Amino acid sequence: MDEIEIIFKSIKDFFTSSMLRIALIPLIITMIILYAIFFAAADFGISSLQEIAAASQNGQEVVIDENAPFYFIWATYLIVFLFKYSFTSWIAGFLLYSIGTVIVLQASVILSIIIIGFLTPMILGILHKRYYSHLVLNGYGTLFSSLWVLFKSAIMMIILFLVLIPVYFVPVLNIIAFSLPLYYFFHKLLNFDVSSTILSKEEYKTIYKTQGNNFRLRTLFLYIISMIPFATLFSAVYYVIYLGHSYFIQLDKLQKASAYEEKEEQKEDIKLISN
Repeated sequence: MDEIEIIFKSIKDFFTSSMLRIALIPLIITMIILYAIFFAAADFGISSLQEIAAASQNGQEVVIDENAPFYFIWATYLIVFLFKYSFTSWIAGFLLYSIGTVIVLQASVILSIIIIGFLTPMILGILHKRYYSHLVLNGYGTLFSSLWVLFKSAIMMIILFLVLIPVYFVPVLNIIAFSLPLYYFFHKLLNFDVSSTILSKEEYKTIYKTQGNNFRLRTLFLYIISMIPFATLFSAVYYVIYLGHSYFIQLDKLQKASAYEEKEEQKEDIKLISN
């Protein structure tokens, strides 16, 4: 089965009633969390910061409440400085609006990928029963290992975001700089959730040794889809289906090869006994 066939087979599976019901879960939960974050952020003074930005740009005096939270005071000083000069004002305006939009979209991707991780065994269980019941699954993933990978990936993503800060001010390159940390998180979490549900550690190492780049390209393809505004809210289940089919196919090849090798060894043993 070539890649195009896997893609369209995954689309067909996604639009089955069982998968569409599962797809509603990350959609509803993510929307609720984003809704709560939006109002929480509003309460913490985003509207006030926008007013301060406008006042700074117009050269008006900005008065800071000493009782305001420390992060609000720091953000105020930063905005006043950036909007004081025309050049930095342009940069600040770009960061405030363009990057703010990107952050919201990336937050939806992160939340959806985390939520879909808890649903991955259910999704892959349906695929296994429907197409791959002849395969023996030896998944090595546990709740602790999933949380550990989530923690490590989140820390590395934050570090990458901080390291790449200077690049955020370079047009075109800033798009890559924003995308790289999130893609890292996206790939690590999605790839682990799917592979650890289907494969043993030894099977994963064997498959990923030869197919690692192919799976990176697959997650990159899925990540590009996720960059369509709010697409991940609807398509996170598809990501698991597509990557699941890819791993199931590789596992099928691996187990057939192992079975063939065992038969050849048995034949050699019989010949030795006969002689």
